[in-house]
Amino acid sequence: MTKADIVDSLANEHELSKRQAGEIVDLILDEITSALKDGDKVQLIPFGSFVVRERKARTGRNPQTGDVIKIAARKVPAFSAGKGLKDAVGGPKRGGGGPAQEPEP
Repeated sequence: MTKADIVDSLANEHELSKRQAGEIVDLILDEITSALKDGDKVQLIPFGSFVVRERKARTGRNPQTGDVIKIAARKVPAFSAGKGLKDAVGGPKRGGGGPAQEPEP
């Protein structure tokens, strides 16, 4: 699904023009981007959370030449799925992972 698909779906389901739906989607994405730029966490319960993670400086290799290079520290956006999204996509967990219990007579 693309951004255009989301805009089309919003426009059809909520009787909006595609322009209005596009502006709403753009506003939401701009707010998320702005919050992450400021270092804030964005929680959309039960969908998930957007956070900024710090990557430490490290050394790597140029795959073409094999030379060792320094990779600078940087900040990267990350998404962590919430329980509602995990359940919707994967269904309920099975098994429970604990020891098996026998039913009572």
